[in-house]
Amino acid sequence: MSETETYYEFGTAADRWDRAQMFFEAKEYLTAARILGGLVAAAPEQVAPRLLLARSYYHSARLGKAEGELRRILELDPVETYAHLMLGRTLERQGRGAEAAPHLRMAAALVGDFGPGAEHS
Repeated sequence: MSETETYYEFGTAADRWDRAQMFFEAKEYLTAARILGGLVAAAPEQVAPRLLLARSYYHSARLGKAEGELRRILELDPVETYAHLMLGRTLERQGRGAEAAPHLRMAAALVGDFGPGAEHS
């Protein structure tokens, strides 16, 4: 293992999570993704690290990887609003608007935004 790999895997899962968030907030998306990849591999059922990994991929224009993570999140949690929104945006960014539309509608419905003219109680 190289020194660089050691740094990414150093510390507890909580330490690595904090480090990944720090890199994400600093817009170092590839570094954040590298750290998050290890966290996701260690705990594949956890949604939060997968969502931040998908966001890191999205912001670094690794759209295929972002799409894969978002689809896995929705398998784990079909009503994860932000995953639907991000998947819709990821598909749109790839020129796949027809595939994006149902995810964008689902995200809007999950937050109670039923579009113009909808009555709110």
